[in-house]
Amino acid sequence: MFRSALELAGMVRSGEISARELVETSLERIEELNPALNAFAQVAPERALAAADAIGQGDERPFAGVPVAIKNNRPAEGLRLTYGCELMAKNECEYDHNVTRRLKAAGFVVVGTTTLPEYGILPVSEARIFGPTRNPWDLGRTPGGSSGGAAAAVASGMLPVAHGNDGGGSIRIPAACCGLVGLKVARGRISTAPELGDSPLVVDGMLTRSVADTAAILDVLAGYESGDATWAPPPPQPFARLAEQVPSPLRIAATTLPPTADAALDPTCGQVVADASELLRSLGHTVEEVDPPWQVDGLSEMFGVVFSNHIALSIAYSGVVAGREPTAEDMEPMSWAIFSMIKQLGAIEGLAAAARLQSFARRLVVFLEPYDALLTPALAQRPLPIGTLDTAAPDPMSTFTRSGLFTPFTPVFNASGQPAISLPLYQGEDGLPLGVQLVGRPAGEGALLALAAQLEQAVPWRDRRPAIAQGAGG
Repeated sequence: MFRSALELAGMVRSGEISARELVETSLERIEELNPALNAFAQVAPERALAAADAIGQGDERPFAGVPVAIKNNRPAEGLRLTYGCELMAKNECEYDHNVTRRLKAAGFVVVGTTTLPEYGILPVSEARIFGPTRNPWDLGRTPGGSSGGAAAAVASGMLPVAHGNDGGGSIRIPAACCGLVGLKVARGRISTAPELGDSPLVVDGMLTRSVADTAAILDVLAGYESGDATWAPPPPQPFARLAEQVPSPLRIAATTLPPTADAALDPTCGQVVADASELLRSLGHTVEEVDPPWQVDGLSEMFGVVFSNHIALSIAYSGVVAGREPTAEDMEPMSWAIFSMIKQLGAIEGLAAAARLQSFARRLVVFLEPYDALLTPALAQRPLPIGTLDTAAPDPMSTFTRSGLFTPFTPVFNASGQPAISLPLYQGEDGLPLGVQLVGRPAGEGALLALAAQLEQAVPWRDRRPAIAQGAGG
């Protein structure tokens, strides 16, 4: 399970291992490790083994036989879809989301679904319905969120890769917490079909251990679906090929200035940017320190309204599924507070917040136009201890605000729509991974992946494993 998905598929194709043996290995690791980590919302061994048995030697699909899991906020036919909320606890899907369908078509075998915070709101994964998901590097800390279950599953070796999505950092944050590669693609790169034509903030993607896997799976997931309202232009070559190209000398901006003015930066998270800047210079790139124009009054509130509106729509959908109006008893207090706030918000106020956020994003993209990439910390703080963010606090919205101080560097690029990637370049003295974020030009995933691959070659990270993984399996 610590080999790359590309390598595993090659082993199945050649007959070195069968798809069933590969999926059985994943299921055994899940049975062994999940009680400690709590990364899975549902495991479906019979369905997975039946799918594996249908895959034979010589299958030319790019990921035939490779086990994967779907985050429990995207439909997977025959599995429960809960959004991490008790209101949806018994909801079984009758169809596949676009991402699920494309992963299956590429040969991936779905072994189950992974945990998330209720409605994917927080950058930790401690939903009341599931209980806390734990970081494989330190069981007392969060694996991040909202794709925390996916990250814990991959980092511990239960899976080689796992699906996630990102509306404010929800792929990049858990990647940074767990020592993985997490790419937030450009807006419109991966279709939100069949439910939506597009999304102002949320994109789907994967948690992986290597840039090569990330790029190759992006080739599977990217592309227009009938009815899409917006979509990103296709790359000139497959992303996997673009990621293999050595970048010419680039002009890179670097900053440790948090977009949220009152977010305190852990010195370790700041030092990683200085170290990565020197590494980039040693590779022939120019790195310039900048202060982006993003400490804007009201930015957190603007983003909060747009993000909360997305959450409120998910809660309303849950009520449709349940066949009744949601109540406070159906969900955690913070989710109910967000839902109540949005119901009281006027339509003009909501649209105004979205328009102001677009205006901010346009100014940021223009500021970054002279640069090929931007380097920032992935997180402002080290992975939080379990229980730090309490959705049942006396003032639950204060928890929502507090969460942004942990992860101030990620949401702005959901607003701008630029691709951004978290890379586990270093390891802290506390034994936890230390990640950086690189942000690319609009729709520029190819160049961003090439730069990420160059850094991976310079500072390899794939052999790092948490102790819980080293002591598991055989």
